[in-house]
Amino acid sequence: MAASSDRNPPPFPATEAPGAGLSDMADEDSDEGEDIFVNNRTPVAVSRGVSQPDRVDEEPPDLFGEEKEASSTAAKPNGVHSDEDHDLFAEKSLTLVIFCLNPDKPGGSKPKEFSTSSGPRPAASFTQSPGVMQPTSQDQLEEEEAGDSFDVDVAVTNPEKVGDGMNAYVAYKVSTRTSLLMFRSRVFSVRRRYSDFLGLFEKLSVKQSLQGCIVPPPPEKSVVGMTKVKVGMDDPSSVEFVERRRAALERYLQRVVSHPSLIQDPDVREFLEREDLPRAVSTQTLSGAGFLKMINKASDAVNKMTIKMNESDTWFEDKFQEVESEEQQLRRLHALVDTLVNHRKELCGNTAVFAKSMAMLGNSEDNTALSRALSQLAEVEDKMEQLHQEQAASDFFIFEELLADYIRLLGAVRGCFDQRMRAWQRWQEAQSTLQKKREAEAKLLWANKPEKLQQAKEDISEWEARVTQYERDFDRVGMTVRKEVLRFEKEKAKDFKSQIVKYLEAMLQSQQRFIKFWEAFLPEAKAIA
Repeated sequence: MAASSDRNPPPFPATEAPGAGLSDMADEDSDEGEDIFVNNRTPVAVSRGVSQPDRVDEEPPDLFGEEKEASSTAAKPNGVHSDEDHDLFAEKSLTLVIFCLNPDKPGGSKPKEFSTSSGPRPAASFTQSPGVMQPTSQDQLEEEEAGDSFDVDVAVTNPEKVGDGMNAYVAYKVSTRTSLLMFRSRVFSVRRRYSDFLGLFEKLSVKQSLQGCIVPPPPEKSVVGMTKVKVGMDDPSSVEFVERRRAALERYLQRVVSHPSLIQDPDVREFLEREDLPRAVSTQTLSGAGFLKMINKASDAVNKMTIKMNESDTWFEDKFQEVESEEQQLRRLHALVDTLVNHRKELCGNTAVFAKSMAMLGNSEDNTALSRALSQLAEVEDKMEQLHQEQAASDFFIFEELLADYIRLLGAVRGCFDQRMRAWQRWQEAQSTLQKKREAEAKLLWANKPEKLQQAKEDISEWEARVTQYERDFDRVGMTVRKEVLRFEKEKAKDFKSQIVKYLEAMLQSQQRFIKFWEAFLPEAKAIA
């Protein structure tokens, strides 16, 4: 223990006063909590068996000076503190204990309990440093976005089939209009195929999702739909599939360019501006990259089972439960809306058959007034068939696709929470490795092997720096996730409001046209003799 106390602690980018105060307390093996602040004037090396306190980057440096004056005035002349002095000091230093010594954090320690055991630390609960994880409110988010200007308008149009047979693909025109100086011109357009959109998503996921950003996912692959397109482009179902994918790709790009972090990514600018993109190679369903992703997902599932994260921040726990519940509800609603769309399509076909039968009956009727009325009814039913078709399209493109988009987006939100959990796991693994390194140093000291002691000290210093960096990474990812979730909720409310209003307006117009058609037919029905 005495030999390891000569080792200097790892450098901290912020103030070193908290670490120095705890080091003094560890070296003197004191059981009194007030010694933290009495003997912290000179930094001393951190003892091997005592965990380092949590860092607080934003803590004012003169915080300990004020407490030292308070403690010195309360001390007895003989250096012995009474119970009353101890209680008074504990009251005054309550805030400092909260800031400097966090017993819930894996790297923290309690004021009166010092663990020197070599056993592994439990991966228990944790608490973010107050100076690092400041809650981000909706008002703060709006103030931050008020100064940002994302004047980028993208459109995906003109789908065109390129090639023949099974090697054919559909290319889309991506048009961009912007006033941002990061682009080479204000108006430009390129042609992209579906795999290019997937390639953009893969690149953004590798870079941005690791930081806790919500990367909007593109529309899913459809082997059946694309096969029909390759076989015959003029088929009605193929035309509907291409239009559905075009609209989904346009919404995907609009969400990407409206994100304050993604719009600044070089890959996004390259996707919008560069004429010839290198073909994406990691988008095949059965490719090697896809197989590696499956293995990574399996390993992540195992980590979630073996390393449990006892969440102490109720905000993250509540939000994650809300996301899971909302995703389940949206899936149920999406299935019901899909049934409604199929019902309208079926009604559309039955109405067309009914109109044709009415027209044939009117042609065979001898009564002139009745024949004319039946013919007029057939024409009204033809118009009704068109209205049913428009309503089915409105149900699908306005409402069902909105639900499908947000089901995928909620999956991306869950991915952000998973990234935060991975950052926490990386931090815990570094803590465990550091503990093992310290145990190895203790064994070398006990075995009197000075030739290997220097390397052990260097290893401990390296892993102390890693623990510090991984803790920062965890705090940064958590802060980004909090901000991204608040932004997502704001955008979701705006999207649902605009799309529901649009859907209701379309339904109202359809019903008004229904009434108009039947009112025009009513005189013909009354004129039947």
